[in-house]
Amino acid sequence: MKKMVCIILGGGKGTRLFPLTEFRSKPAVPLGGKFRLIDIPISNCINSGINQIYLLTQFNSVSLHRHIRQTYALDRFGGGFVEILAAQQTNDGEAWYQGTADAVRKQLRYLEQPGIEHVLVVSGDQIYRMNYQQMLRTHIDSRADATIAALPVHREAASALGIMRIDETGRVQGFLEKPKTDEELDLVRTNPSWFDSQGIPSKGRECLASMGIYLFNRDWLVEVLSKNNYQDFGKEVFPLSIRARRVQCHLFDGYWEDVGTIRNFYDANLAIASSSPPFNFADEEAPVYSRARHLPSTRVEGATISNSLISDGCVINKGAVIENSVIGLRCHIGQNVTIRNSILMGADLYDSDVQRVANARAGRPNLGVGADSILDGVIADKNCAIGRKVRIQSHSGLEANCDVKGVYVRDGIIVVPKDCMLPDGWSLK
Repeated sequence: MKKMVCIILGGGKGTRLFPLTEFRSKPAVPLGGKFRLIDIPISNCINSGINQIYLLTQFNSVSLHRHIRQTYALDRFGGGFVEILAAQQTNDGEAWYQGTADAVRKQLRYLEQPGIEHVLVVSGDQIYRMNYQQMLRTHIDSRADATIAALPVHREAASALGIMRIDETGRVQGFLEKPKTDEELDLVRTNPSWFDSQGIPSKGRECLASMGIYLFNRDWLVEVLSKNNYQDFGKEVFPLSIRARRVQCHLFDGYWEDVGTIRNFYDANLAIASSSPPFNFADEEAPVYSRARHLPSTRVEGATISNSLISDGCVINKGAVIENSVIGLRCHIGQNVTIRNSILMGADLYDSDVQRVANARAGRPNLGVGADSILDGVIADKNCAIGRKVRIQSHSGLEANCDVKGVYVRDGIIVVPKDCMLPDGWSLK
């Protein structure tokens, strides 16, 4: 696929994922213990034979840049590159990207190089596994100018997505971003029998949602973005182009999750940790790549662990109970700690012996979770030092969205921010 390049959109400020995005961009948010969200689209590209990848960034991108630099030397995968294109002030216009289409427009010079025929545009904050070669086949066979990956969804889920109306051939006839009323939904409804005719069981689904994954003929993409000031693909480019150009849908019926909110991120991680995960990192045919680390095996000393993911380099002490949780790299879990329905993102380093002595003298907890603590329904960001006999769990008087005692509550989930220190005996009550 040397005639095809991929553009990964780094996204905006990620305000709905705050505080996880306070110091990092959305694609850099840790996932599944040892990965980051950006590893998903890059791995999909590598597994699909695409090794020319541009990553467009602008907000809090330092850690994302570091991860890309340390992880993806694509010579290992047959040549190619992952090149980071940060928003910058140029003679051509403003520095910041104003939308998905505007972000691509500001980097068109990289797409105008000779030999490129197709451009794939994907998001950097979604969880799914897709072979982009199949999407390219749909695009070529239908002689489309643009192809949109599409997911059948129930009517109730449609109001949060871009919904398409198609004809019998799968050509897009209408495109409506986040329809709110029944009248709007009726305008873009897909007959469930059409899904069945394509070999995908409808299961009561009657809407076709855009996944935010687009495949373009390079020449048409350059033309439409050069001649117009469109800011967004879903709101402007596709709705205004479907009459004059052929826009095709590519059906997809696998697992797909947009983790744009704390609740979605939390639910997706716990689902991955379940006994029957909807998304499995251990897929031999399409693995998920990430940074190679030289960490020791996790040591478990008499703990009880169920339906959980435990990353490398952890120490889990006697009497600990871990249920339905994701434990990140280098986590130190003290004796008799209980962790349920929680995500611990781990640490960037271990406490040294000198640091532990200094912490003891100052009455500070070490990195990790101290003995006899309880965490339930918690996301603990990286490098948190949680003391002994700490209680982090929801209670009836806690608001669904609030800031309290140095932690955040979002969608009913308690988020302990990065580098936070909670002293011995700390509690939300």
